[in-house]
Amino acid sequence: MARLYDRLSPTTVKAKDLAPGRYPDGGNLYLNVGGEGQRRWTFLYKERATGRPREMGLGSAGKAGVTLAEARRKAAAARSLLADGVDPLTDKRNRRASVSVAFGVYADRYVKSVVEKEAKNAKHVDQWKMTLEIYAKTLRPKPLDQITTEDVLSVLRPIWDSKRETASRLRGRIARVLDAAKVDKLRSGDNPAAWTGHLDKLLSKKREKTANHKAIPYPELPAFMAELRQRNSISALALEFTVFTVARTGDTIGARWSEFDIARKVWIVSGERMKAGKEHRVPLTDRAIEILESLRTSNTKPTDYVFPGAQRGKPLSNMSMLELLRGMRSGVTVHGFRSAFSDWCGNETAHDAETREFSLAHVIGNKAEAAYRRGDSLEKRRALLSDWSTYLRSKG
Repeated sequence: MARLYDRLSPTTVKAKDLAPGRYPDGGNLYLNVGGEGQRRWTFLYKERATGRPREMGLGSAGKAGVTLAEARRKAAAARSLLADGVDPLTDKRNRRASVSVAFGVYADRYVKSVVEKEAKNAKHVDQWKMTLEIYAKTLRPKPLDQITTEDVLSVLRPIWDSKRETASRLRGRIARVLDAAKVDKLRSGDNPAAWTGHLDKLLSKKREKTANHKAIPYPELPAFMAELRQRNSISALALEFTVFTVARTGDTIGARWSEFDIARKVWIVSGERMKAGKEHRVPLTDRAIEILESLRTSNTKPTDYVFPGAQRGKPLSNMSMLELLRGMRSGVTVHGFRSAFSDWCGNETAHDAETREFSLAHVIGNKAEAAYRRGDSLEKRRALLSDWSTYLRSKG
């Protein structure tokens, strides 16, 4: 009686005189021999719903190709899928699609096609990009269908207690990307970034305590600024500019030349880039203008970033200034310079609190806001930042 399985032998598969045709090994596995000795493995079966014949390739059977034993293992796996009601060819295509699309590639595509269209302002889009590029860095090269709960936890746990708000937003963004990938049939199963009934059982719900951003004490700032001026890099100039203007990191790295009126010595940051959602005018001191002039060239375009990053057409990385600062003073933050400015202003000057708060772009109340909108605060802030600049440069 003829065998139903394992009809072929390694010798037969390699035989040079094998005529063109289809040779069954059994169990739906065939060796296809074409002209000029070309050989490949195929798995033949019928589609369960329609009875239509289907053919799935299992690889080349030539030299350095798929061996007979390997082909049999692949055929056995396909038969197992059929027994479970799964079409092996469809399963293969789905797995190939998911493997070919990494989380980072799909996340970038999602931001461009969905987030950019629904976002109220550019700042929101930038925050999406930053969290997925910086905090989810280890997820980016992973195939979508291989991301597990442990993978998600590995990016959340390091910041869950210290940066709860950032971590929570990161989790939500990862979850949205993976949900979209499932709809696109690039992954299956439960979402490993889901909160309710999943990560809420593994991560603490206790909110982080509000902590002050660690800052260099303002009496030490003149010496620090003198040291910073010795650094010859875009990051150093961006950090120095940030300190002189008491701006937020995102405002500095997102600045474009079109926002600056050098003749009037003012930087106008649009509302869509500001945390409060309102346009903010920043008086420019002489040193701030010197920094700008040192960066502007004859080829500078209005749409160019003032502080360009390493990648063409991209701004300086969100972490560049912080990494530079950490190399100079361990433990402090860029945001801490705003705290130092506030302390210096309150302890060492006669400038009023409203002028200080407006300089920091803080919203402090309707009455004060109305006065600010009448424009009588710009010159007050110019005087304050001029004094700040003089203080910062007092150590040469």
